[in-house]
Amino acid sequence: MIKFSLSCAEGHSFESWFQSGQAFDTLLLRGLVTCPQCGSADVSKALMAPAVSPARKAPAPAPEDMAAKLAALRAEVEANSDYVGDRFASEARAMYLGDIPDRPIYGEANLKDAKALVEDGVPVLPLPFTPKRKTN
Repeated sequence: MIKFSLSCAEGHSFESWFQSGQAFDTLLLRGLVTCPQCGSADVSKALMAPAVSPARKAPAPAPEDMAAKLAALRAEVEANSDYVGDRFASEARAMYLGDIPDRPIYGEANLKDAKALVEDGVPVLPLPFTPKRKTN
């Protein structure tokens, strides 16, 4: 079922329910849609805002789930990347420029150096955790 806002040639506005948009068109062509105030069959759809239900928000993950996911991410990064500590900015830039071979790295950079990397187009992302400082 669908509800349409309608108006007649006399300017009367009204609403009516139809089985479908096609059913409305068929009834209108047969002259069976009429204004309830004046009886005119010269009826057309009026502008209307669709009635849209708001999207249901997914429930927020439990803090335990987030902590587990963060721990898994940390383990993945640490197992598959080289820790370069405070040399991160220079290492990332050198890889970007082709001066050294590409490899996955992680480490620390101060805000000034991180902004410079981003401004220069070096593909870097902040980690959602503070790396564990390792001694090399």
